[in-house]
Parts: sequence; C-alpha cells; structure tokens
Amino acid sequence: MIPGKQYMPEDVLRIAWRRKWVILLPAIAIATSVSVWTYRLEDQYRSEALIQVVPQRVPENYVRSNVTIPIESRLDTISQQIQGRSRLEKIVRELNLYAEYRQTMLMEDIIDWMRASIDVQFARGDAFTVGFTSNDPRTCMRVVERLASLYIDENQRDREVLTNDTTQFLESQVADARRQLIENEKKVQEYRQRHNGELPTQVDANLAAMHDIQLQLQSLSESLNRDRDRRLVLERIIADASLPNAAQAQAARNQGAEEQASAGGAADQLAAAEEELQTLLLRLKPEHPDVIRLNRTIVGLRKRADAEAANLPLGPDINPAEAMRRNRLNESKAEIANLDQQIAEKLAEEKRLHGAIGDYQKRLEATPSRESELTDLMRDYETTQQTYRDLLSKKQDSRISANLERRQIGEQFKLLDPPRVPEKPVSPNRPRFYMLGIFAALGVGLGLAAALEYFDRAMRSEDDVKAALNLLVIATIPVMTGAQTAKLRRTGLAAWLTLGAAVIVGAAAIAWRLLK
Repeated sequence: MIPGKQYMPEDVLRIAWRRKWVILLPAIAIATSVSVWTYRLEDQYRSEALIQVVPQRVPENYVRSNVTIPIESRLDTISQQIQGRSRLEKIVRELNLYAEYRQTMLMEDIIDWMRASIDVQFARGDAFTVGFTSNDPRTCMRVVERLASLYIDENQRDREVLTNDTTQFLESQVADARRQLIENEKKVQEYRQRHNGELPTQVDANLAAMHDIQLQLQSLSESLNRDRDRRLVLERIIADASLPNAAQAQAARNQGAEEQASAGGAADQLAAAEEELQTLLLRLKPEHPDVIRLNRTIVGLRKRADAEAANLPLGPDINPAEAMRRNRLNESKAEIANLDQQIAEKLAEEKRLHGAIGDYQKRLEATPSRESELTDLMRDYETTQQTYRDLLSKKQDSRISANLERRQIGEQFKLLDPPRVPEKPVSPNRPRFYMLGIFAALGVGLGLAAALEYFDRAMRSEDDVKAALNLLVIATIPVMTGAQTAKLRRTGLAAWLTLGAAVIVGAAAIAWRLLK
C-alpha cells in the first residue's frame, strides 16, 4: 500500500484483478473442502410425539387434588427421572442403540450422547412434545414410543406416590393431634374435678346456695332467740317454785291456780301446741328446727296429759297444791333440759352454716383465678380441637384424591399424536453449509489479497509516483505484452467469469432449496 494514496473503486477492482489467483486458489480450495465435508455428513432424522396434559375429570370444587405442583416443575422432575442413566441404559440395551459405538466408547459417554439427542418442549396449551434425533429413522420412532410411554406411566406413578405420601403424612398428623387432644381433655377434666365448686360456671349455684344458707341462719337465729326467751321464763318459774315455807306454798298455789285457770291443764296445753304445730307446717318444712322443737314439746305435754288423766295417787303428807308445784317444777326442769339440748344443737348447726358460708365465700373468691387458669386450658384445648378437625377433614379429602388417582380419573398424560417414521432428515442443512463455505472461501481469498496489497510498496502508475514521491512524471514506458501474455489474460478472465457463474448458480440453488 502506497502511503498517501487515496484508493478509488476502480483501484480496488484493479487490485482484485491483479491478485485474482491469490483470491481464486484459496477460495476454490476452501469451498471444495467445505463441500466435500458437508456432502459426507451423516443425515440426522428426528421423530417426536405430542402428549396432552388431560385435567382431572371431576371438578376441583368436589375433589381437590393432592398434587399442586405446576406441570412445568413436574415435567422437569419426570424428565430427570426418565433421563437418568439406569432408564436410558435399559433403553439402549433393549433397542440395541449405538451398537457400533458401544464397542469402543464408554457407556457413560453414550448415555450423555443419547441424553443430548432427547428434546422435551412445551408445544401449545397443555401439551408438550418428546423428540429424539438419530441417523436411523425407524430407531427414532421406536425410541420416541418408549420415551412417550415412560412419561405417561411415570406421571401416573408419580401422582399416586405423591397422593399416598400426602395421605400417610396426614394420617400421622391426625394421630398426633388426636393424642394431644385426649391429653388436653384429661387435663381439663382433672382440673374441673380438682377445683369443683370454684369454676366460673358454678358461680350462680354458689350464690344461690349462700342465699339459702343465709335464710336458714336467719330462721335459726330467730328460733334460738325464742328458745332463750322460753328458757328465761322457765328459770323464773323454777325460781318462784323454789320459795320457802308458807310464802312459797302460797305463791305456788296462787301460780298453780292462775296457770290452771289460764292454761286449763296439760290437755289444754297439748291442744294449743298441736294447733301451733299445724300452723307452722303451713309455712315451714318438717325438718325445720322450730317444728322439731315443737314436736318434742308436744311429746312432753302428751305424757303430762296422760299422767293427769290417770289421777296418780299423792303421798299422805303432800297436799294437791304441793304436788302440783313439784310437778310443775319437774316439768320446767325437764323442759329447760330439752331447751338446752335444742340450743346446743342449733348453735352447732349455726356454726356449721357459718362454716358452709365461709366455704362458699372462698369458692367465690377463688373463681377469678380459676377462670383465668381454665381459660388457658380451654384455649389450648380449643386450638388442638380445631387443628384435629382440620387435619381430619384434610385426611378425608386426601383419601378421596388418592382414590381418584387409583381410578385414573385425575390429571393424566395422553398420547395425542404418536411418533412416525421421519421421511426427510432435519440435519445437516447442506445448502446453508455450502453458502457458508462459499462466503468463507471468498472471505479468506479477499483477506489474503488485502494483506498482500497492504505490504506491497510497488508503484505501478503515474498517480502512484505522484502520491508517494510528490514528483512530476516526465514520461512513462508502457508494459510490452506478447501473445502469450494476452492468452494468459484471457484465461484469467474466463476463470473469473466461471467463478462468478458458479457463485451465482450456487446461490440460486441454495435459495431454491431454502424456499422449497
């Protein structure tokens, strides 16, 4: 390349003409080599099967499937299982694939080669294709048939395994939840038994019982007051009956006469007591302390009435008034003894009732803490119970889903388009290789010519001298060519024309093949 010279298109054409053999010879050699290599390439055929993903035939609203993994993820998992070495090696041996290569290559390399020839792609909608490429058309079809059946069977088996595993897992969880629920129920039951009477649900019953006891205490207090008043009266009677000498006798006679006139004897007192008993029974129960006390009084009066009716004989030295005084004194003492016993019993009952009220009061005071403790226990129990119910429902749904898979009415792979024997190869694309070879050959030739021209400093024209030396050219001597040189030029021109025609024809053939 001459420094400072500006190359025009006609200069480039002159350079190409001058370097024609440098361009032609490498181009022809490379194009021939690529053509021979492409021609000798082995034809590769491809067969494929279209598999459709059929959804379950029972609506999801009725039966929910246990398999919720997307089809893309499941297809990748199934592909990894099927394209494992054990599965592919079994197919290689059963179909006698790569027989000539198995004698010289390792089985691991053959499996990798076969795995690279398998292609799984999603087609349209819920469908995917399983393809295989080989140099034998019938072998392609047989391998794709085997792979398609493996995908269909593996999907069914994989769904059943997932469903069964889910069911077993839920059954174990249900058993654990049931065991925990029983433990919580025992804890709640033991707590209720241990704190019976202090539970929040028993507050109303405790208040009602306290109210009844308070009423009993009020009635008992009134009865005690009456008994004490009666005892005071009897003590005065005994004191009056115990006066000495004549005053005592006279007082006794006077009091006896008054009592006899007012009371009318033991029979009249018995009738009055029985009438009073009937009145008490109208508003009190037979177990009431006043009723019990009156019954005892009636028994004593009945004995006195019987004694008076029998007209017991008096002593020789005792007059009737003295006998009446003594009898009244004895009766008063006996009645005081009965009153003392009744008062002691009522005091004991009062003490017991006060203790009962204290017990109920303690129960009511302990109720808030028991309510808090029971709330914690019931919260755990209700949570466990709800968990158990949810797991039980999920286990039932899982069993139905497993039954659905066993009956093969769940999601399935269906062979929509079976594989066929391919009629034409899918590779190599010879027209494309031929075109690439021609372009590569021309590129190499032109590159070599450009490199030679870059390092060439020869000046071949007046313009070259002016550009390189900036000198005035006085004269030029033309190149003297003979007949042989002209013949060589004609031969070169013919070669260029031939190469151009070959390139045009080749390009047309390649274009026709691609359009076809």
